[in-house]
Formats: sequence, structure tokens, C-alpha cells
Amino acid sequence: MLSQDILVVGGGLAGLAAALASDPQLKVAVISKVHPLRSHSVAAQGGINAALGNSPDGQDDTWEKHAFDTIKGSDYLADQDIAELMCEKAISTIYELEHLGVPFSRFPGGVIAQRPFGGAGFPRTCYAADRTGLVILHTLFEQSVRRKVKFFNEWLVTKLAVKDGKCLGVVVYDLATGDIFPIKARAVIFATGGYGRVYLRTTNAFINHGSGIGIAYRAGVPLKDMEFVQFHPTSLYDTNILITEGARGEGGYLVNNKGKRFMEDYAPSAMELAPRDIVARAIQTEIEKGNGFEDQYVHLDLRHLEEKKIKKRLPGIREICINFAGIDPIDAPIPIQPAQHYSMGGIDVNAQCASVVEGFYAAGECACMSIHGANRLGGNSLLDTVVFGKTAGEEASHAVKGGKGSKDAERFLLDEALEVKKKIEEWGKKDSGEKVHRLLNRLKVIMSEKVDMFRNKKDLSAALDEISELRGDYGRVLISGKCLRYSQELVNIIEFDSMLDLAEVITLGALNREETRGSHFREDFQDRNDKDWLKHTLVTLKDGKPHINFKEVNITKYEPKARKY
Repeated sequence: MLSQDILVVGGGLAGLAAALASDPQLKVAVISKVHPLRSHSVAAQGGINAALGNSPDGQDDTWEKHAFDTIKGSDYLADQDIAELMCEKAISTIYELEHLGVPFSRFPGGVIAQRPFGGAGFPRTCYAADRTGLVILHTLFEQSVRRKVKFFNEWLVTKLAVKDGKCLGVVVYDLATGDIFPIKARAVIFATGGYGRVYLRTTNAFINHGSGIGIAYRAGVPLKDMEFVQFHPTSLYDTNILITEGARGEGGYLVNNKGKRFMEDYAPSAMELAPRDIVARAIQTEIEKGNGFEDQYVHLDLRHLEEKKIKKRLPGIREICINFAGIDPIDAPIPIQPAQHYSMGGIDVNAQCASVVEGFYAAGECACMSIHGANRLGGNSLLDTVVFGKTAGEEASHAVKGGKGSKDAERFLLDEALEVKKKIEEWGKKDSGEKVHRLLNRLKVIMSEKVDMFRNKKDLSAALDEISELRGDYGRVLISGKCLRYSQELVNIIEFDSMLDLAEVITLGALNREETRGSHFREDFQDRNDKDWLKHTLVTLKDGKPHINFKEVNITKYEPKARKY
């Protein structure tokens, strides 16, 4: 049986940061569903936040101001001590990335360039043109190779093995061989990313099913604040490829079919650089009022930035527009529409990235330590992955070096793997039943039509009923092919179980939270209600059903106020 001291699940930024921060004297390995350089972190475009004060307009910036913007942007649902911790660490994190070799764009004089982003009081978003996530991921991967970190690529974790409140390892499916087997680990770190493919329109990659979050939930770990789903204002119409917030940070305009910069009606001070929840709802409202094009999209106009700036600052966006929309943003406006983008919620962990299960940690988008609250500011996600990925690696190392192994772990792990094998065999024995891709498409439609940006009791209740029906249909699912090597059908069947759980938890949290806060907009409760709802939602699986509890928001020095931009 394979055995590791620390097993990191996920090869994106949080996972690589965790692996690099782990004690090199320990046996550390990374499991990734795809090659690490294909992780969704490469899709992050616009930048990573830190109060460096390099911009002429940002010289008075401080990490405290960064923390306040983060907390205000969260609609005051962020745990303020955690937000302060991340923002204080941001500055040293950027310089560490620079020393590791990240090729940031530069201002004259050689300092790291910074651009404005939504909800920020200063230009504090460090960037590498519009390929920031890609270059940071490549750099951390190169450093991981230099450190001789062990990688198990194209392995899918199917189960977290937990006994008596302690994590003993995982069960994996090796896509290349079709084999199912356990891996023993003294500590497991999940850095498995988000669940965007639960929705029909999303900027997320096709691998983002969110199964890591669902696996933790099934293992008894609570999920926190899952009702808060971020919709990015600007995805390319029809394909929903991300069009970075950096395009607006560089001065792009949002324009409706009347030629009007309509953000003056929604956020007159911040305009296009209001927080994402406000801008996304404004765009959708304009479309629904009949002010969109073809009743589907509005325009993001960069033409006034002119050719030189677009080619230097936004070369990737220009390539995307040319290759996927047949337009050049130098000459024509970009058709954009909102799309699901990010999860503020996730696996409930503390400031040390530790969960209620001993030996199990989580970091990055799959985790929720309440940094982003009800709405994440652009540029804070990359920061979150690197800061707390590193924390997870360090904390897991301390725990492993100070802890003891578990007796009878191998026998328990073998039994857990056998259980997964039996389930797969049952799917393969069926001659008739449901095809998983049809169920997946139905789930996406349900979530996009009834659990979207604008929510109400009727739609959310109907969504829960339909998700329950899908769960019944999932019980009749079958594998149509007999070969399990690189079986995308099997991957989808395994992960769809988690997707149903996540859809149910998101919808249940949204139905239960009778207020509007950040990304969660209730048409039947349009005001923020601090008296009753300034609290986190915790959902735990008990006896096969979700149970809701609550947790207080940590307030340090920023009392909740009306959020105006």
C-alpha cells in the first residue's frame, strides 16, 4: 500500500503552495486529476492583491486598508481577523513569489506593476499582463519539480477515509489503469478547487465539478456559507470564457444598447469598478430591462484604450476575442454576460486550514475560512490560494511531526477501497438505466434557472424538489462502457454524487437565508438583515440528510455599515 506523510489533493496554486511549504524531510506527494499545469488556476487573468503602494495613485495604501476593502466587499460577512491576517501576509507573499521567479509586469524603474480592481480603494492588484494565474502556477510547478515533489497525475480521489474522527488517507481511481486503491497518509490537504460546472453558464473549466468539497461533506466535515456563489460580470457571450476584471481596471467601459455607460445608475462613484456582485446584477438587470443586445449581453468597450495598451496589458483577452468570438477588441466592443465564477463557501476550516477531522486540511477555493464572506473582491483569490496553501503545508507538517500513526489503518483503508469497487461493479452490471450526462445537464439547468443571481422562495423550493428527483434517478445510473481506463463516464458518475450534494446545500442555504447580502440576492427579502443574519451557515451531513447550524462572524474593529460605492 502506498503511504505518505502528507498527501496534497489538487495540483493548482493552493496545492502546489502547500507542497512547497511542507517539511522537505517528510514524504510529500500531490494527487491531481489532470496534469498540474492544466489546473484551473491557469485561467486566473487579472492579478493578485497586495498593498505594495507601487502605483502613483496607491502610495498611501496599507494592508489595513486592503483588509477594510476586503471586509466591506464581503458585505461584512468575512471573519475580520482572518481577512486581516491574509492582507497583512500579502506583501511578503508577493515578494516571495517574485524571488521564486514569477515574471510580474513592471512599472518604469522596475517595481511590480499594479492596476485598479473592483471594490479596492487603491490600485493594488499585481499582475503579469493578463496571464497572472498561469505564470504563478508555472513558477510554483517549476519550484516543485526542483524540490523533487512526488506527483501522481490523472488520479481521482473518490473517498476520504475517516475513522473515529481521524483522517487515515484516501481512495483513488487511477484513470490510466482503471484501478481503484487506497493511499495511507498521516495528513491530507484538499486543494481541489471550485464547483462551477454545477451551473450551465460558468467561467470554470470542465474539470471543476467540486467533488473534493462533496467528499469532505460525506466524511462528516461541515460546509460553510455555500449559498454565496459569485457570478463574474464579464464572461465572453456564448462560450462564457473569462474576460478579466483587469479589462475594466485598465479603463474599459460597460455599455448598453443605447450607448450608455449604465453603471452610473448602480454605482456612480465606482462605476465599472464596483464589486463583482453589484456589477453582475447591474448587467443582468440591464439585459432584463431590454437594454442588452439580442436580450443576451451588453458590451465591454476597450477601443478607447487604443492598440498599444491593449496589446501590452491585455494580450490574452485580445487572443480570446479573436479566436473565440471573431472580433478584435482594438476595433470592436466585446459581447459579455455574467456567469458563475467562484465559491465563497466551502469546507469549513480555521485559520490553520484545519477541519474538525483530525489530520484533514483544506485550502484555496474548496475551503472556507470566511475570508471572502458574501462576496470576494477580484485579486483576492490568488492571494488566498498562495497564503493559505502555504499555511496548510506548514500546519500539516507540524501535526505530522508531533503526532502518532493509527493502528489498523491499512485494514480500514482496504475495506474503504473495496466498498468503492463494489459500487463501480454494480454500475457496470446494469443493462439499462440512466445516463449520467443527461442527469448532469438537467442539474445545470435547474441551478441556472432557479438558483442563479436573483432568487426567491418559490424557485428555490422547486429546485430542492427537482434535485431530490435527480437523486432518485442517480440511483439508476449505469456505466455503458466496460473499459474503465480513462472512462470520463465513470469520472462523471463518481463526481455527480458530490454535485448533487453541493447543489442541495447551496439551494438549502439560499432558501434558509431570508435576506440579501453580497452575491446572495433574494427578490422577496431585498434588504440586508444584520440583526438576524450576520452569521455563517454551517451544513453538516447527519444520517444522510443536511442539518443547518450557525456560527457568529468575527468582528474586530469594522462595525457593519451600509455598503455604498
